[in-house]
Amino acid sequence: MVKKLLKGISNKKVKVFLLFLLCSFLAWFLSNMSESYESRANFNLNYRNLPDTLFLGNNSSDFLEAKIETSGFRHFYFNVINKKINIDLSQVSYVDGRYKLPEASLKKQIEGQLSQNVSLVDLYRNELYVDLYKVKSKEVPIKAILDIQFEPNYILDGEVTVDPQTVLVKGPANEIDTLRQILTTKIELTNIAADFSKEASLVFPKNMTNSIFSISRTEVSGQVVKFSEKVYEVPIQSINVPEGYSIKTFPNTVSIVCKATIEQLKVISEASFQVVADYKQLNNSSDNVLFLQVIKKPEKSYGTRLLENKVNFVLEKE
Repeated sequence: MVKKLLKGISNKKVKVFLLFLLCSFLAWFLSNMSESYESRANFNLNYRNLPDTLFLGNNSSDFLEAKIETSGFRHFYFNVINKKINIDLSQVSYVDGRYKLPEASLKKQIEGQLSQNVSLVDLYRNELYVDLYKVKSKEVPIKAILDIQFEPNYILDGEVTVDPQTVLVKGPANEIDTLRQILTTKIELTNIAADFSKEASLVFPKNMTNSIFSISRTEVSGQVVKFSEKVYEVPIQSINVPEGYSIKTFPNTVSIVCKATIEQLKVISEASFQVVADYKQLNNSSDNVLFLQVIKKPEKSYGTRLLENKVNFVLEKE
């Protein structure tokens, strides 16, 4: 039977019949697709022209369903590809705790973006509610997170420099009011013996989903200098001694190790330091030990260290 059927199809009259049938179908299809009729269409929404005081949240509608009238060809296009419609929010109104665009404004904006052979019949919602909230802005300092391993006898000269130093944050008050600083990703540097400069990404808090940040990266740099150490013998001064008494300390001088550049060490002297033994810090009157404090040291140094932090003393009546 299959062979008979194939033989029948190959018959010239059958071929002509099928050709006319195909042409008739195409004519019917084109005729119907050319006619206008109504059907549903989805529009993707692109929000624009937000007022400066408002910010778009994450819960706004991404599309809008409408009824349109156009040709079958156009309906086929709208069923395959959703047309993008720009929604101007400059005239949004605040009603009953929510921001919305009324139906009349929606229709006017949509109709202005449709081609001449497409008519907007109706919307499937009376008004469009938009997830907006009042925006607040704040300048927040950036803090660099560093892990630096220096070469021997090298040290950071002063504080690291962050450029830019701050990031502008815009968002709802409940998100940014408690924000005090923004950290960078950890910068790890090893065997450092020269000035450095590294770009680092900023780490934003995960709970700030409705806030935006003006920058996402910053430049972190620092100056590195070579240092040396020198020991200074500094006299010990006694303070807060009871009236009518004097104190003698044993020893009466103490060694201080100062860390600085070779150029700085040339101008630093014993007079650059002041070490005191404070009688008020005496915890037990039966003890004959006073603890030492460095209350004056050179500004241009990278650290000082007492080789001894306490001395014996004798309280004598004058």
